[in-house]
Amino acid sequence: MQRIRVLLIFGGDSSEHEISCLTARGVLAALDQNRFNVTCVGIARGGRWVMVAPDQVLDYRIGSDGSLPQVDPAFDDAVLLRTADGLELGRRSGDRIVDLVTIDVAFALLHGPFGEDGTIQGLFELMGVRYVGAGVLASSVCQDKMAMKRQLQSHQIPVGPFVGFDQHTWRTNRAAVWSQIDTLTYPLFVKPNRGGSSIGISRITGPGELEAAVATAQQHDPTVIVEQALMGVREIECAVLGSLDQGPPRVSLPGEVVLHQENAFYDFEKKYLGDQPVSLSVPAELDPYLCEQIQQVALASYLALGVEGLARVDTFVLPSGEVIVNELNTMPGFTPTSMYPMLWQVCGLDYTALVTELIDLALARPVGLR
Repeated sequence: MQRIRVLLIFGGDSSEHEISCLTARGVLAALDQNRFNVTCVGIARGGRWVMVAPDQVLDYRIGSDGSLPQVDPAFDDAVLLRTADGLELGRRSGDRIVDLVTIDVAFALLHGPFGEDGTIQGLFELMGVRYVGAGVLASSVCQDKMAMKRQLQSHQIPVGPFVGFDQHTWRTNRAAVWSQIDTLTYPLFVKPNRGGSSIGISRITGPGELEAAVATAQQHDPTVIVEQALMGVREIECAVLGSLDQGPPRVSLPGEVVLHQENAFYDFEKKYLGDQPVSLSVPAELDPYLCEQIQQVALASYLALGVEGLARVDTFVLPSGEVIVNELNTMPGFTPTSMYPMLWQVCGLDYTALVTELIDLALARPVGLR
């Protein structure tokens, strides 16, 4: 039987480059080599696409000193071609393109801007290749926190209080921005609007900290969102997965992010590096009614935003019992110890089966408009 040719893309010119490399290692190790023929392409910092040998990807790991892997830009250039057969991938050798192979399905393990924001999904559409995960519009909307929240509100799905603004407005009409922010109650979270993995986020307790927090966020995105911190909430997450039988998407049991430090938040270090004051409770301890309510909100959000393939839906449960949506991630953290695969693990779908099913979902989906 001819093996399915999978293009695994990872790295990227974003703050989540290293975690993407670690994710690639986990996914590659999980794939059945008898069924899949995997070609690995890394995107180095600076944007260069290079060929990476599978053995080198399997060597990616967190060093004993906490160092994280990166794509080596010195590797041979990867070249993508759109042909009559769809997407072909080759390696540049001098002035020639060699080792051309036809790609059946692409799996982009990229986080943040230019990875899960519709840009690379648009490239796959232009190249006529099937790919894992959400399409162009859903990817773009979910990466843009302001657009996502407004879209959810239009479907009567509750979100927390927020204010958003672009760099031009902040520079030319700062008083109006301040006026909007004054409607929120401190403490506040100041975030890059299209960031990921909690990079560039500040928690502020008063107006005197706002200017510096905006400057920190704008190092990662000129557009900024300010969210009101919700006190006494539980942070509950659900995994949503498409169905191969054309049935409704499936929703996992919820899991809980438990912070063991007052006024902390779930940032990059707590997500991916050890010895941090956080734990994941999988599944979360919830009464049946609340569990079902969270699952219903997760599914409604997934459908409202037109997501395909997979998403992690992050919610807050208020002290009153109301469930509100924080955000959707269309390419959530996907290392074997990340919340998304852990949620499916407790539902009986292990990491290998989950990765395989995501590829099967992509293969079952037509190319072009749908």
